[in-house]
Order: sequence, then structure tokens, then C-alpha cells
Amino acid sequence: MKLNYKRTFFVGLAFMSILAFWELYDGVVPKMLSKTFGMGETLIGFVMALDNILALFLLPLIGAFSDKVNTRIGKRMPFILAGTALASIFILIMPAAEHKGSLALFIAALGGVLISMGLYRSPAVALMPDITPKPLRSKANAIINLMGTLGGAYALVMIMFLYKEDGSSNLPLFMSVAALMIAAVILLVLTINERKLSMNIENEAPGAETKAESTKMPREVRRSFIFIMSSIFLWFFAYNAVKSAFSRYADVVWGLTEGKFTNPLIIAIIAALISYIPIGIISSKIGRKKTIIIGIILMTLSYFFGFLVTEYTPVVNVIFTFTGIGWAAINVNSYPMVVEMCKGADTGRYTGYYYTFSMASQIVTPIVSGFLLENVSYRTLFPYAVIFSIASLCTMLFVMHGDSKPVKKADVLENYDNDN
Repeated sequence: MKLNYKRTFFVGLAFMSILAFWELYDGVVPKMLSKTFGMGETLIGFVMALDNILALFLLPLIGAFSDKVNTRIGKRMPFILAGTALASIFILIMPAAEHKGSLALFIAALGGVLISMGLYRSPAVALMPDITPKPLRSKANAIINLMGTLGGAYALVMIMFLYKEDGSSNLPLFMSVAALMIAAVILLVLTINERKLSMNIENEAPGAETKAESTKMPREVRRSFIFIMSSIFLWFFAYNAVKSAFSRYADVVWGLTEGKFTNPLIIAIIAALISYIPIGIISSKIGRKKTIIIGIILMTLSYFFGFLVTEYTPVVNVIFTFTGIGWAAINVNSYPMVVEMCKGADTGRYTGYYYTFSMASQIVTPIVSGFLLENVSYRTLFPYAVIFSIASLCTMLFVMHGDSKPVKKADVLENYDNDN
């Protein structure tokens, strides 16, 4: 049984469109709220947390609803098509609202975008396992994540060349991302017959979907589970604070105006792309836990040295190289450790726990860090991240399960057992 790489590439187009938007959202929306509408950092942090607040309720609801849908084009495609179409419309309204200086229209458009994205994020993620035999999903998920990273890189490049701080002409930037989203989904629909592939899945891998009996998690395993959930919450508390505030920090502290703040972010993405396969090999040899710990240490050091830098120099690019490698090491291995602790019948439920903890963290941290930026100093951002990153390292040391000796893989892509 072999993975259909071409088909998986096309399935990954949906995830590419999703991450392209979120990179635009994280990088540009905070600057719009600050530069054009004069919002304080605390309020900006609250606005930036809205997507995660919506996600806590919307993603499980829409995901479960799509399970019960049955149309001529499949279960997930209607949501992907409708969500992309609506999101593209609202995306184009946002720069128009900024140009007019209408905060009410901007917030309304932003709300429309976030709801529209929520309509198809879960179905888009669910599409891959729907049409991929279970034994091949690790390799398939590696390709999906690579596609998503490429979408984020595209958005960063567009920001670098097209973003204007005065808000006078940001429509081309938003159009470029909307165009990618529409093109990606059109190509997805033209190349993937979801209904036919879903019906054929059992023929490709008979018996592959049989699940283990659900049993109560042993006490010692539950202890490890609590500690890894705590680690996930804490490292997202550090990382998302930096991610959501970075465009303003780079402007205020390092003097990176216009779209120049994307330079170190692009470096981090390139580093992550290059490190995916080596990290998969390393984690298969030394284990997931040790690889995650190495990643946390790299992230902590990058936050620390980021604080020491007071102006933008080539050193920043070196720091963000380690940021990309560190985050990839964490992200590739954390989710597999979580599901390793549960039985097959409970995988979906424990996947939900994983996203609940990560999203809850991303709701709180932009508000808390935004309060510090506004009322203390922008220079608190990286020390804040260092503190919570070290805390995640401490809790990770107590994780004693979920890191069973990996089976030798036929393909290094199978080391990427991650659903982020």
C-alpha cells in the first residue's frame, strides 16, 4: 500500500489557503488596528484572540455537522467552497474599511472573515483522513503541513512587497491572498472527487479503520497526559504572544516599518521547511520527548537573544533561524505524544483536548501580553516569552509516556505524525 502523493498534494491546497490567511491576519491586522484605528495594545490583544474564542465553539460544531452531511460533491467540499467564497468577500472589505477609516465596517468584516474561516477549517482538515487509508496518514499529514507552510510563506512575501502602513493602498495585498485562496480551492475541487474517494477508501485499505477498544487511561499515563497538556498550554502562551505582537514590536523597537517585519518571519519559515525531514529522522532515533526538549531550549534561547537585540541587524535572522527549527521540533512531535497515550477509539477526543489547550492559551496570551506592552513597555515581550517557555520545559520533564520506541519507517515522511 502506497501513498498517492499527487492526490495528497491537491488535498493540501485547502490547508495552504487557510495558513495563507492566518499569516496575513497575524501580521497585518494588529498594525491596522494600531496605526489606522489607534487601538491600545490590550484591546488589540483582545481582538487578536477573537479567532481562538470562535474556534473553541465553532470548529467542533462545524466538524461534527460536516460528518452528517451527504451531497453530490461530498461531506467536506460544500463547507470548503462556501467558507472560501464568504471569506474572500470579507477579506476584500477589510482594506476598504481601513481606507475609509471606518472601524465599525472593519470589525464587521473581520468578524465575517473569522466566522467564514471557521466554517471550513475543520472540514478542510478532516478531508485528508477521509480519503487516506489510516496507515498512510502520517506521511500524508507531512505533505499537508508542508503545503500549509508554503501558504504562510506566500502571504509573508506578499506582505513584504505590498503592505502600506498608511492604509492607502492595502487592497492589492488582500487581493493577492484572496486570489490564492480561491485558486487553491478551485484546483482542489477540480482534482479531488471527495465522494468517490471516500467510498473507495475501504477497498484501498480493508480493515484499516478498525479502532481499538476505548479503555480508561491508567493513572500514571494520565499524570503524563496532564503534564504534556500543561506544556502545550505554556509554550503556546509564549509563542503566540510573540507571533501576535511581532509586527508592532519590530516597528517600535527595531524600526522595521511597512512590511519589512516579515523578513525574520520568512527566515523562520524557511528554517522550518528545511528542518522538517532532519527533525523527523532525529526524533525517530532519540525519541519525541528529547526532540521536544531540544526545541523548547532553542525557542527559549531565541526569545532571550531577541530581547538583547535593540535594533535590526543580520543577527536577528540567525535568531529566527533557531526559532523556526525549535518550533518545528516541538510542533512535529507534540501531537503524536498526546495520541500515543490514548486508545485508538479515543483518538478524536484526545485530539480535541490538544486543540482545546492550545487555543485556550492563544485566547489569553495576546490580552495579557498586550496589557504589558501598553502599560509597561514593548521590551517586556521577549522576557514574557522566556518565562513561559522555561515553564513549559519544566512540565515537559515530567512527561513519562507517549514516547514509545518508534517502529522503523519505510519513508522518513512517516515521522511527521502531526495534525496541526
